[in-house]
Amino acid sequence: MKPKINSTSFGSITIKSKTYEHDIIIHKDGLIEKRRKKLSKKIYGTSHKISLAEAKYIYDKGAGELIIGTGQTGYVELSRKAEKFFEEKDCKTKLIPTPKAIKLWNRSKGKVIAMFHVTC
Repeated sequence: MKPKINSTSFGSITIKSKTYEHDIIIHKDGLIEKRRKKLSKKIYGTSHKISLAEAKYIYDKGAGELIIGTGQTGYVELSRKAEKFFEEKDCKTKLIPTPKAIKLWNRSKGKVIAMFHVTC
């Protein structure tokens, strides 16, 4: 079941009245887990560019859409390799600032997954 996101502010995101003070991934089955941003940071020196390794970790087999909350002001981007990976999996990606991304998430239907960056 897809969890409803209540709110976000710099450094946190609240889902079903539980506040997470780190970036998160939401899987197709509704499982929420901490983002493994070290997968990108070790390659690019920043977690603001999603690497192929992290893209593979985020992806759920059969997901048709990935919503990426790019941060409060929108710094996160996909690397070209990550972008190509999602294209090959036929998984549409939408990168928008986190406050707008949570609204999109709450309205979304189907096989949707998400990653939310809660700072920047």
